[in-house]
Amino acid sequence: MATEMTLFPEEKAQPEVTGKVSAIFFQNPDNFYKVLLVQVEQVNFDWTDKEVVVTGSFGDIKEEESYRFVGKMVTHPKYGMQFQASNYEKDQPTTKAGLIAYLAGDQFPGIGQKTAEKIVSALGLDAIQKILADPAVLKNLGIKTERIQTLVEQLTKNNGMDQIIIGLNSYGFGSQLAYTIYEKYHEETLQVLAERPYQLVKDIPGIGFKKADQIAAQQHIAADAPERIQAAILQEITELTQAEGDTYTQAQPLLNATLNLLRESRQQALSPDAVANQMIQLADQGDIISEDNRIYLRQLYRSEWKIAENLQRLMKMVSLPDYDDAQVDREIRRIEKLFKMTYGDSQIATIKAALNSPVFLLTGGPGTGKTTIINAIVLLFAKLNDLSLELTDYKEKPFPILLAAPTGRAAKRMSEVTGLPASTIHRLLGLNGRENGDVITKDLEGALLIIDEMSMVDTSLFRLLMQAVSNNMQVILVGDRDQLPSVGPGQVFSDLLMSHILPSSELTEIYRQDDGSSIIPLAHAIKGGRLPADFTKNQKDRSFIPCSAYQVAQAIDQIVTRAKSKGFTSQDIQVLAPMYRGAAGITKLNLEVQQILNPKTGPRQKEITFRQQTFRVGDKVLHLVNSPELNVFNGDIGEIVGVELAKDKGNEDKTDKLTIRFDATEVTYGRNDWSKLTLAFCTSIHKAQGSEFKMVILPIVHQYQRMLQRNLLYTAITRAQDLLILIGEQDAFATAVAHESINRKTTLQQRLQTVFNGEQPVQTPAKKEPAETVTATPVVAMSEPDQTILTTAMVEQRQVDPMIGMKNLTPQDFKTA
Repeated sequence: MATEMTLFPEEKAQPEVTGKVSAIFFQNPDNFYKVLLVQVEQVNFDWTDKEVVVTGSFGDIKEEESYRFVGKMVTHPKYGMQFQASNYEKDQPTTKAGLIAYLAGDQFPGIGQKTAEKIVSALGLDAIQKILADPAVLKNLGIKTERIQTLVEQLTKNNGMDQIIIGLNSYGFGSQLAYTIYEKYHEETLQVLAERPYQLVKDIPGIGFKKADQIAAQQHIAADAPERIQAAILQEITELTQAEGDTYTQAQPLLNATLNLLRESRQQALSPDAVANQMIQLADQGDIISEDNRIYLRQLYRSEWKIAENLQRLMKMVSLPDYDDAQVDREIRRIEKLFKMTYGDSQIATIKAALNSPVFLLTGGPGTGKTTIINAIVLLFAKLNDLSLELTDYKEKPFPILLAAPTGRAAKRMSEVTGLPASTIHRLLGLNGRENGDVITKDLEGALLIIDEMSMVDTSLFRLLMQAVSNNMQVILVGDRDQLPSVGPGQVFSDLLMSHILPSSELTEIYRQDDGSSIIPLAHAIKGGRLPADFTKNQKDRSFIPCSAYQVAQAIDQIVTRAKSKGFTSQDIQVLAPMYRGAAGITKLNLEVQQILNPKTGPRQKEITFRQQTFRVGDKVLHLVNSPELNVFNGDIGEIVGVELAKDKGNEDKTDKLTIRFDATEVTYGRNDWSKLTLAFCTSIHKAQGSEFKMVILPIVHQYQRMLQRNLLYTAITRAQDLLILIGEQDAFATAVAHESINRKTTLQQRLQTVFNGEQPVQTPAKKEPAETVTATPVVAMSEPDQTILTTAMVEQRQVDPMIGMKNLTPQDFKTA
């Protein structure tokens, strides 16, 4: 073994194993994780066995070849003692004779004994490293060009991926992240890490500024380097908009947050001037946009404009049929007979308005008939346009009516109500949920598009949806404006309604209370900002149980145990809570309810533990990300139907696996995918949005103080179909009702006004220098594309400046020398 290992200068005292790989027990095709059986040749710690199992992230490991592994011995609860490698390298020959024999081997055709001797004599024992670093070292050795080329290609092939994985390991990346990075950059991976480490923040989900900054520090990139400051600014503007749901922030909060991040990452403070200057540079580059002391990420800024412009396009371009009023009335009466009901005057007016609008907004609270209206519109649209609603009639062309919602469960409800296929918006557009920046989507084909649960749709997703709608498709957007806004930045549905630009209708009359439901009146009372007088009075479909935060778990235990004894299943019962931590948090309540609804039945029952959660057959689980390739999306709830352990007979992969049944499919998850899952006996209110449950148990206590808002409480209550059990502190419920959520900072309404009515916003003039007093709000230069926004409305109204994009230029600037 080599006496000097430059790859691991800081690891000389670490345990090491050198040996030949006799078998590759397991390798995950989705990352670099492998399990190897190694015949031990040398160790520097107490190990007497002739073989050892080695695990870790490895490149193109070959059996029957020797490697040196650096890491530590660990005890696996199932597989016993293993060597967990943090890094590795191929064990190169360490003597002159060994290196000559290696280079003269069959894997290097054309390089015989004499040529190998010549190379080793000239370059020494580190000949391979020198050749890989600079193949020109072989030029003066009298070796034919084609042989040099063959030698370099084979050495590169043998060492290329290994060197990349070794490099990634040395930076501390796990198997999955290492694989993701390699898939992005391939052979340029190490170059990117060495020269542009902050690029990882933009390109690789899961890598933040601090990780990239650690790599940059290893590369001796200065603390005040422009690229470092710019990366911190972009991270903070992203976090500020995501945390608050805003589409923009302002200069002072961004400046302060960036300074804090830079200081925390390297324990070194920078001047506000340095950060302000880089804000200006980012604006000049177009990465951020400044307008009226508002600072946007480019993608969010463009999304608001594109939404407005695409909506205007649809309002102008969609050609509507000239329906006969008498026929419309006849068909409405036919639909009433079909469903054995009578529409109210406001409902009929809404149906007609939707049919006669290129884009239409429909909003209303629970029980006001939104679902009824959607059904009527679908049937009436099909009848008036001579469309069949039979899927088999559209083998050669797309189905004319498209239905979609933000979540799988909401889409399933649409499908159940209408009898027509419905999908998630992501699936409709062919998105994977991890898109960054500009995405081009194909045009949607069809005649009518209806989107439900619009309050959940964020700015970026709605922009992609609108740009995909073709000029011959009507669009109807349906939702409850008083529910929680989207998780991502924006409050699209609320902004569309408040702009009063598009035709809309708000349903206010409650129809669904023939059964004497008290849940719907409670929801409307909360929506109106009050708790009803009978809030604590038990009703046939709801009840209130007073208790403190530390009594919540015990109360839920009793409620769920009683419900289970009456025949309620885990799919019927849903506990909702605003926060994960604490005595009444989601994490604790999930474990409590699991012990009641799906306890361990015996020592032989299969189960898998991952991140403090135990999974077994029958558990209800939540999928946390979008996985369109599996037809499973963020917020989908499924049930574990299979647990397969690595030691089970017939398990060819020799890995633990979970099989989960969702509404539309069954999916098998290996260990690397378990981070996408969590128990779902108790979920957040945000994750439950778009779903309904037979029984909802809702704890509200002052422990949730910062989450106590009216729209959160309203959204939770409207998830209950049949039974609602409220537990906690009555004054905490009152606090939630009193705290109306603050509107998010967005400018979609202004964009709509500008595009539809030609009203131009006042814009901040571009500046090339930072303000003198940068501890106050710094002035950030606005990049050229944002100084003048060219819109369709400007063209039609002849408002286009002939000097667009050439501000402050004169004829003299165009003279040639």
